[in-house]
Amino acid sequence: MTDQKYFSGDFEKQSQPEPGLQKKMMPVPDDGATTYQGAQRLLHKKALVTGGDSGIGRAVAIAYAKEGADIVLNYLPDEEEDAQDVRRIIEAIGGTVILIPGDLKSEAFNQNLITRTINELGGLDIMALVAGKQQAQEDVVQLSTQQLVDTYTTNVFSLIWLVKAAVPHLAAGASIITTNSIQAVQPSEFLVDYAGTKAAIRNTTISLAKQLASQGIRVNSVAPGPIWTPLQVAGGQLQENLPHFGQRTPLGRAGQPAELASAYVYLASDDASYVTGESLNVTGGLV
Repeated sequence: MTDQKYFSGDFEKQSQPEPGLQKKMMPVPDDGATTYQGAQRLLHKKALVTGGDSGIGRAVAIAYAKEGADIVLNYLPDEEEDAQDVRRIIEAIGGTVILIPGDLKSEAFNQNLITRTINELGGLDIMALVAGKQQAQEDVVQLSTQQLVDTYTTNVFSLIWLVKAAVPHLAAGASIITTNSIQAVQPSEFLVDYAGTKAAIRNTTISLAKQLASQGIRVNSVAPGPIWTPLQVAGGQLQENLPHFGQRTPLGRAGQPAELASAYVYLASDDASYVTGESLNVTGGLV
């Protein structure tokens, strides 16, 4: 028996060029714009959200705004159309959002992103690092070096570059939230590079949590399961898997981005003041 709140049927086969646009998906994912209810838990906080144009990052940005935070939204230039939609949603509820497009594969851009975020918002309290690259490849012999480099640079190197640039500016009470995956512990055979990066993120989070604890900076992670985002239709899933995507979870369906938002809010808020080095699973029951 599946719950009836969210779509639990078969998805249509669909494909978009990477990185994909949320507004072109069928069905369009729930980003929480109308379903997430804020409670001012992040009032006056300054937050950077990477990958904030669509999918999980978009839902996190909207939830943070509804909780009272000011937002800097990072995304790829090709995702401008989705990012502008997020801007309209946040501004419609009276929130502050600054759009800073750019590619996290550039170390210089990562450094500049932190500098601009602090200058634009007047500080930085929360880093929600959600952006990621995922491309399915069934045959490891066909896995190109360029894809390896791009996946690890986007998912792992950028995380460390951003933290390096931000830490000198973070005060006690700041929160860094990374994004790993069920793939860190249950890797799919067609996601050799992606699954490897998610395991790396999980361990890097624990290392950083131990290192930064003495400064009062908490570092935690969220581990999504199969979530309906543009990653899946822009090469992240094999086409033959799309119709039944997420149906093998105990809950019998894919998750929606809005269902991840409260996990990122919790870890960013004072409610999690004694939580660091943890990975919060939002996986539909997968362990």
